[in-house]
Amino acid sequence: MTQRFLAIVTALLLAPTLVHATFSICAIDTKTGQSGVAVTTRVPFVGRAVPWARAGVGAVATQSWTVVEYGRDGLDLLEQGLAPMEALDHLLSDDKGRDLRQIGMINMLGRTASHTGAKNGPWAGGRQGKNYTVQGNVLVGEQVINAVADHFESTEGNGMPLAERLILALEAGQILGGDKRWGYLQSAAIRVADPDNPGRGGDHLAVSIDVGEHADPVAELKRIYFTTSRRLGHRSFSVVEGDDVVELKKMLHALDYWRPKMKSFPESPEFDFPPEKMRSDPEGFQAYLGEYRKIAGEYDAKWSAYDAEAVKAVDAFRKDHDLVFEGDAPGLVDARLVAALRAAYYGLGTATTQTAAE
Repeated sequence: MTQRFLAIVTALLLAPTLVHATFSICAIDTKTGQSGVAVTTRVPFVGRAVPWARAGVGAVATQSWTVVEYGRDGLDLLEQGLAPMEALDHLLSDDKGRDLRQIGMINMLGRTASHTGAKNGPWAGGRQGKNYTVQGNVLVGEQVINAVADHFESTEGNGMPLAERLILALEAGQILGGDKRWGYLQSAAIRVADPDNPGRGGDHLAVSIDVGEHADPVAELKRIYFTTSRRLGHRSFSVVEGDDVVELKKMLHALDYWRPKMKSFPESPEFDFPPEKMRSDPEGFQAYLGEYRKIAGEYDAKWSAYDAEAVKAVDAFRKDHDLVFEGDAPGLVDARLVAALRAAYYGLGTATTQTAAE
Protein backbone atom coordinates (compact mmCIF):
# COMPACT_ATOMS: atom_id res chain seq x y z
CA MET A 1 0.00 0.00 0.00
CA THR A 2 1.56 3.30 -1.11
CA GLN A 3 2.18 6.25 1.18
CA ARG A 4 -0.13 8.38 -0.96
CA PHE A 5 -2.95 5.82 -0.72
CA LEU A 6 -2.51 5.63 3.06
CA ALA A 7 -2.78 9.41 3.30
CA ILE A 8 -6.02 9.38 1.32
CA VAL A 9 -7.50 6.57 3.40
CA THR A 10 -6.53 8.33 6.62
CA ALA A 11 -8.16 11.54 5.43
CA LEU A 12 -11.37 9.72 4.58
CA LEU A 13 -11.45 7.98 7.94
CA LEU A 14 -11.13 11.32 9.69
CA ALA A 15 -13.86 13.02 7.62
CA PRO A 16 -15.04 15.78 7.68
CA THR A 17 -11.42 16.67 8.44
CA LEU A 18 -9.40 17.05 5.23
CA VAL A 19 -5.65 17.38 4.75
CA HIS A 20 -4.76 20.64 3.07
CA ALA A 21 -1.04 21.23 3.48
CA THR A 22 -0.84 24.53 1.71
CA PHE A 23 -0.19 28.26 1.89
CA SER A 24 -2.66 31.11 1.83
CA ILE A 25 -3.11 34.82 2.38
CA CYS A 26 -6.09 36.58 3.95
CA ALA A 27 -6.30 40.35 3.52
CA ILE A 28 -8.52 43.42 3.31
CA ASP A 29 -8.57 46.61 1.26
CA THR A 30 -9.52 49.52 3.50
CA LYS A 31 -10.36 51.82 0.57
CA THR A 32 -12.79 49.48 -1.20
CA GLY A 33 -14.03 47.61 1.86
CA GLN A 34 -13.16 44.30 0.23
CA SER A 35 -11.94 41.24 2.08
CA GLY A 36 -10.35 38.25 0.44
CA VAL A 37 -8.32 35.08 0.60
CA ALA A 38 -6.19 33.26 -1.96
CA VAL A 39 -4.78 29.77 -1.53
CA THR A 40 -2.91 27.02 -3.32
CA THR A 41 -2.04 23.45 -2.37
CA ARG A 42 -0.99 20.09 -3.74
CA VAL A 43 -4.42 18.57 -3.20
CA PRO A 44 -7.30 18.88 -5.71
CA PHE A 45 -10.26 21.24 -5.18
CA VAL A 46 -8.83 23.43 -2.43
CA GLY A 47 -11.61 25.96 -3.04
CA ARG A 48 -14.17 23.59 -1.53
CA ALA A 49 -12.63 23.76 1.93
CA VAL A 50 -9.98 26.37 2.69
CA PRO A 51 -10.96 29.90 1.51
CA TRP A 52 -13.80 31.88 3.11
CA ALA A 53 -14.70 35.56 2.77
CA ARG A 54 -17.75 37.56 3.75
CA ALA A 55 -18.58 41.12 2.75
CA GLY A 56 -18.12 43.61 5.55
CA VAL A 57 -16.82 40.89 7.88
CA GLY A 58 -13.42 39.57 6.83
CA ALA A 59 -11.74 36.41 5.58
CA VAL A 60 -10.65 33.02 6.91
CA ALA A 61 -8.34 30.26 5.67
CA THR A 62 -8.81 26.91 7.41
CA GLN A 63 -6.14 24.41 6.38
CA SER A 64 -3.77 21.58 7.33
CA TRP A 65 -6.05 18.89 8.82
CA THR A 66 -8.89 21.11 7.71
CA VAL A 67 -12.10 21.57 9.62
CA VAL A 68 -14.22 23.15 6.90
CA GLU A 69 -16.77 24.49 9.39
CA TYR A 70 -14.11 26.76 10.88
CA GLY A 71 -14.41 28.93 7.79
CA ARG A 72 -18.11 29.65 8.15
CA ASP A 73 -18.08 29.59 11.96
CA GLY A 74 -15.08 31.87 12.09
CA LEU A 75 -16.82 34.45 9.91
CA ASP A 76 -19.93 34.17 12.08
CA LEU A 77 -17.86 34.96 15.18
CA LEU A 78 -16.19 37.92 13.47
CA GLU A 79 -19.61 39.19 12.39
CA GLN A 80 -20.78 38.96 16.01
CA GLY A 81 -18.00 41.37 16.93
CA LEU A 82 -15.34 39.05 18.31
CA ALA A 83 -11.74 40.01 17.56
CA PRO A 84 -9.89 37.49 15.34
CA MET A 85 -7.86 36.09 18.23
CA GLU A 86 -10.96 35.71 20.36
CA ALA A 87 -12.75 33.98 17.50
CA LEU A 88 -9.79 31.68 16.92
CA ASP A 89 -9.57 30.74 20.59
CA HIS A 90 -13.31 30.01 20.59
CA LEU A 91 -13.01 27.72 17.55
CA LEU A 92 -10.13 25.73 19.00
CA SER A 93 -11.21 25.67 22.65
CA ASP A 94 -12.50 22.10 22.61
CA ASP A 95 -10.66 20.82 19.50
CA LYS A 96 -8.58 17.82 20.49
CA GLY A 97 -6.87 17.97 17.09
CA ARG A 98 -5.85 21.62 17.36
CA ASP A 99 -2.17 20.69 17.05
CA LEU A 100 -2.93 19.50 13.49
CA ARG A 101 -4.78 22.64 12.46
CA GLN A 102 -3.67 25.80 10.73
CA ILE A 103 -5.98 28.81 10.52
CA GLY A 104 -5.61 32.42 9.49
CA MET A 105 -8.25 35.13 9.78
CA ILE A 106 -8.69 38.88 9.43
CA ASN A 107 -11.50 41.33 10.18
CA MET A 108 -12.38 44.61 8.49
CA LEU A 109 -10.28 46.59 10.98
CA GLY A 110 -7.20 44.79 9.69
CA ARG A 111 -6.78 42.84 12.93
CA THR A 112 -5.46 39.34 12.34
CA ALA A 113 -4.98 36.01 14.07
CA SER A 114 -3.14 32.89 12.99
CA HIS A 115 -2.73 29.43 14.48
CA THR A 116 -0.19 26.82 13.43
CA GLY A 117 -0.47 23.61 15.41
CA ALA A 118 2.67 21.93 16.74
CA LYS A 119 2.00 18.83 14.62
CA ASN A 120 1.76 20.64 11.28
CA GLY A 121 4.17 19.19 8.75
CA PRO A 122 7.42 21.14 8.36
CA TRP A 123 8.05 23.80 7.22
CA ALA A 124 4.99 25.43 8.86
CA GLY A 125 4.31 28.93 10.13
CA GLY A 126 2.95 32.32 9.29
CA ARG A 127 3.54 36.04 9.12
CA GLN A 128 1.21 38.95 9.78
CA GLY A 129 1.45 42.55 8.64
CA LYS A 130 -0.65 45.58 7.80
CA ASN A 131 -4.07 44.29 6.67
CA TYR A 132 -2.93 40.71 5.93
CA THR A 133 -1.99 37.35 7.37
CA VAL A 134 -0.06 34.63 5.54
CA GLN A 135 0.17 31.01 6.69
CA GLY A 136 1.43 27.74 5.27
CA ASN A 137 2.54 24.22 6.12
CA VAL A 138 4.53 21.44 4.44
CA LEU A 139 6.39 24.14 2.54
CA VAL A 140 9.90 24.07 1.10
CA GLY A 141 10.81 26.71 3.68
CA GLU A 142 10.05 30.00 5.38
CA GLN A 143 11.05 31.83 2.20
CA VAL A 144 7.66 30.95 0.70
CA ILE A 145 5.74 32.80 3.41
CA ASN A 146 8.13 35.74 3.28
CA ALA A 147 7.81 36.01 -0.50
CA VAL A 148 4.01 36.14 -0.26
CA ALA A 149 4.08 38.73 2.51
CA ASP A 150 6.79 40.87 0.92
CA HIS A 151 5.00 40.98 -2.40
CA PHE A 152 1.68 41.89 -0.83
CA GLU A 153 3.32 44.68 1.16
CA SER A 154 5.01 45.99 -2.00
CA THR A 155 1.62 46.63 -3.63
CA GLU A 156 0.12 48.49 -0.68
CA GLY A 157 -1.54 51.75 -1.74
CA ASN A 158 -0.72 51.46 -5.44
CA GLY A 159 -4.35 51.19 -6.58
CA MET A 160 -4.12 47.55 -7.67
CA PRO A 161 -7.35 45.56 -7.05
CA LEU A 162 -7.24 43.33 -3.99
CA ALA A 163 -7.81 40.18 -6.07
CA GLU A 164 -4.80 40.95 -8.21
CA ARG A 165 -2.63 41.71 -5.18
CA LEU A 166 -3.60 38.38 -3.62
CA ILE A 167 -2.92 36.35 -6.77
CA LEU A 168 0.44 37.98 -7.45
CA ALA A 169 1.48 37.51 -3.83
CA LEU A 170 0.54 33.83 -4.05
CA GLU A 171 2.52 33.58 -7.28
CA ALA A 172 5.60 34.97 -5.54
CA GLY A 173 5.45 32.14 -3.01
CA GLN A 174 4.83 29.52 -5.66
CA ILE A 175 7.89 30.64 -7.60
CA LEU A 176 10.06 29.82 -4.59
CA GLY A 177 8.74 26.27 -4.37
CA GLY A 178 5.51 26.51 -2.38
CA ASP A 179 4.12 23.24 -1.04
CA LYS A 180 7.02 20.78 -1.12
CA ARG A 181 4.95 17.72 -2.12
CA TRP A 182 5.84 18.31 -5.77
CA GLY A 183 4.59 14.95 -7.05
CA TYR A 184 0.97 15.49 -6.03
CA LEU A 185 -1.99 17.05 -7.83
CA GLN A 186 -2.37 20.80 -7.37
CA SER A 187 -5.19 23.34 -7.08
CA ALA A 188 -5.77 27.00 -6.23
CA ALA A 189 -8.66 29.31 -5.39
CA ILE A 190 -9.55 32.88 -4.53
CA ARG A 191 -12.52 34.59 -2.87
CA VAL A 192 -12.97 38.36 -2.66
CA ALA A 193 -16.06 39.74 -0.92
CA ASP A 194 -17.34 43.25 -1.61
CA PRO A 195 -20.26 44.94 0.22
CA ASP A 196 -20.89 47.09 -2.87
CA ASN A 197 -21.09 44.15 -5.28
CA PRO A 198 -24.04 41.74 -4.88
CA GLY A 199 -22.17 39.06 -6.81
CA ARG A 200 -24.18 36.30 -8.43
CA GLY A 201 -27.00 35.32 -6.13
CA GLY A 202 -26.51 37.88 -3.41
CA ASP A 203 -23.36 36.36 -1.93
CA HIS A 204 -21.39 39.58 -2.47
CA LEU A 205 -18.46 37.62 -3.86
CA ALA A 206 -16.95 39.96 -6.42
CA VAL A 207 -14.33 37.35 -7.34
CA SER A 208 -14.70 33.60 -6.88
CA ILE A 209 -12.37 31.41 -8.94
CA ASP A 210 -11.54 27.75 -8.46
CA VAL A 211 -8.81 25.86 -10.27
CA GLY A 212 -9.71 22.34 -9.19
CA GLU A 213 -6.61 20.70 -10.67
CA HIS A 214 -3.84 22.06 -12.86
CA ALA A 215 -0.11 21.55 -13.42
CA ASP A 216 0.43 25.23 -12.57
CA PRO A 217 -2.70 26.25 -10.65
CA VAL A 218 -1.56 29.72 -9.57
CA ALA A 219 -0.67 30.65 -13.14
CA GLU A 220 -4.07 29.35 -14.26
CA LEU A 221 -5.78 31.30 -11.47
CA LYS A 222 -4.00 34.42 -12.69
CA ARG A 223 -4.90 33.73 -16.32
CA ILE A 224 -8.58 33.25 -15.52
CA TYR A 225 -8.72 36.41 -13.41
CA PHE A 226 -6.88 38.58 -15.94
CA THR A 227 -8.91 37.22 -18.86
CA THR A 228 -12.37 37.42 -17.31
CA SER A 229 -11.62 40.84 -15.82
CA ARG A 230 -10.15 42.00 -19.15
CA ARG A 231 -7.10 43.19 -17.23
CA LEU A 232 -4.19 44.60 -19.20
CA GLY A 233 -1.80 41.77 -19.88
CA HIS A 234 -4.28 38.98 -20.52
CA ARG A 235 -3.47 39.19 -24.24
CA SER A 236 -0.91 40.68 -26.61
CA PHE A 237 -2.05 43.20 -29.17
CA SER A 238 -0.71 45.84 -31.54
CA VAL A 239 -1.69 47.90 -34.57
CA VAL A 240 -2.45 45.40 -37.32
CA GLU A 241 -0.95 46.14 -40.71
CA GLY A 242 0.60 44.24 -43.57
CA ASP A 243 0.08 42.67 -46.96
CA ASP A 244 -2.80 40.54 -45.69
CA VAL A 245 -4.69 43.70 -44.73
CA VAL A 246 -4.08 45.07 -48.24
CA GLU A 247 -5.50 41.82 -49.64
CA LEU A 248 -8.50 42.08 -47.32
CA LYS A 249 -9.27 45.63 -48.45
CA LYS A 250 -8.75 44.71 -52.09
CA MET A 251 -11.29 41.89 -51.84
CA LEU A 252 -13.80 44.00 -49.91
CA HIS A 253 -13.42 46.78 -52.50
CA ALA A 254 -14.08 44.39 -55.37
CA LEU A 255 -17.23 43.22 -53.58
CA ASP A 256 -18.42 46.82 -52.95
CA TYR A 257 -17.99 46.75 -49.16
CA TRP A 258 -14.96 49.03 -48.87
CA ARG A 259 -14.82 52.33 -50.79
CA PRO A 260 -17.14 51.12 -53.56
CA LYS A 261 -16.96 54.48 -55.34
CA MET A 262 -13.20 54.19 -55.79
CA LYS A 263 -12.54 53.23 -59.42
CA SER A 264 -9.82 50.69 -58.77
CA PHE A 265 -7.68 49.47 -55.92
CA PRO A 266 -4.15 50.90 -56.18
CA GLU A 267 -1.36 48.44 -56.78
CA SER A 268 1.62 48.38 -54.46
CA PRO A 269 4.81 50.04 -55.77
CA GLU A 270 7.17 47.71 -57.58
CA PHE A 271 10.90 47.54 -57.00
CA ASP A 272 12.27 47.62 -60.55
CA PHE A 273 15.84 48.90 -60.27
CA PRO A 274 17.93 47.05 -62.90
CA PRO A 275 19.85 44.28 -61.10
CA GLU A 276 22.89 44.72 -63.33
CA LYS A 277 23.31 48.31 -62.07
CA MET A 278 23.45 47.36 -58.39
CA ARG A 279 27.23 46.95 -58.72
CA SER A 280 27.99 49.40 -61.48
CA ASP A 281 25.98 52.28 -60.02
CA PRO A 282 25.89 51.86 -56.21
CA GLU A 283 25.14 55.54 -55.62
CA GLY A 284 22.21 55.40 -58.02
CA PHE A 285 21.00 52.22 -56.32
CA GLN A 286 21.12 53.85 -52.88
CA ALA A 287 19.19 56.85 -54.17
CA TYR A 288 16.57 54.63 -55.81
CA LEU A 289 16.29 52.47 -52.69
CA GLY A 290 15.68 55.51 -50.52
CA GLU A 291 12.96 56.79 -52.84
CA TYR A 292 11.35 53.33 -53.07
CA ARG A 293 11.24 52.99 -49.30
CA LYS A 294 9.57 56.36 -49.05
CA ILE A 295 6.91 55.48 -51.64
CA ALA A 296 6.37 51.99 -50.17
CA GLY A 297 6.05 53.49 -46.70
CA GLU A 298 3.43 55.95 -47.88
CA TYR A 299 1.53 53.13 -49.59
CA ASP A 300 1.60 50.97 -46.46
CA ALA A 301 0.51 53.85 -44.24
CA LYS A 302 -2.47 54.49 -46.49
CA TRP A 303 -3.57 51.00 -47.47
CA SER A 304 -2.10 48.31 -45.20
CA ALA A 305 -3.50 49.38 -41.80
CA TYR A 306 -6.55 47.64 -40.40
CA ASP A 307 -8.45 50.81 -39.55
CA ALA A 308 -11.99 51.73 -38.51
CA GLU A 309 -13.12 51.96 -42.12
CA ALA A 310 -11.97 48.41 -42.82
CA VAL A 311 -13.58 47.17 -39.59
CA LYS A 312 -16.89 48.66 -40.72
CA ALA A 313 -16.60 46.95 -44.10
CA VAL A 314 -15.79 43.59 -42.49
CA ASP A 315 -18.77 43.87 -40.16
CA ALA A 316 -21.06 44.66 -43.09
CA PHE A 317 -19.77 41.62 -44.98
CA ARG A 318 -20.20 39.40 -41.93
CA LYS A 319 -23.78 40.60 -41.50
CA ASP A 320 -24.68 39.97 -45.13
CA HIS A 321 -23.20 36.47 -45.02
CA ASP A 322 -24.73 35.33 -41.71
CA LEU A 323 -21.39 35.42 -39.92
CA VAL A 324 -22.45 37.50 -36.92
CA PHE A 325 -22.30 35.51 -33.69
CA GLU A 326 -22.80 36.58 -30.11
CA GLY A 327 -19.49 37.35 -28.46
CA ASP A 328 -17.63 38.21 -31.68
CA ALA A 329 -15.40 41.26 -31.48
CA PRO A 330 -16.06 44.11 -33.96
CA GLY A 331 -14.15 43.62 -37.19
CA LEU A 332 -13.30 39.99 -36.41
CA VAL A 333 -11.28 38.43 -39.21
CA ASP A 334 -11.32 34.72 -38.48
CA ALA A 335 -11.22 31.54 -40.53
CA ARG A 336 -14.96 31.71 -41.30
CA LEU A 337 -14.71 35.28 -42.56
CA VAL A 338 -11.66 34.53 -44.69
CA ALA A 339 -13.29 31.46 -46.25
CA ALA A 340 -16.49 33.32 -47.10
CA LEU A 341 -14.62 36.36 -48.41
CA ARG A 342 -12.32 34.32 -50.61
CA ALA A 343 -15.26 32.34 -51.99
CA ALA A 344 -17.15 35.53 -52.81
CA TYR A 345 -14.11 37.29 -54.27
CA TYR A 346 -12.91 34.46 -56.47
CA GLY A 347 -16.47 33.58 -57.35
CA LEU A 348 -16.83 37.13 -58.61
CA GLY A 349 -13.91 36.54 -60.96
CA THR A 350 -15.48 33.33 -62.24
CA ALA A 351 -18.80 35.07 -62.86
CA THR A 352 -17.07 37.85 -64.80
CA THR A 353 -15.24 35.33 -66.96
CA GLN A 354 -18.46 33.47 -67.72
CA THR A 355 -20.25 36.70 -68.67
CA ALA A 356 -17.43 37.70 -71.02
CA ALA A 357 -17.55 34.27 -72.68
CA GLU A 358 -21.25 34.54 -73.24
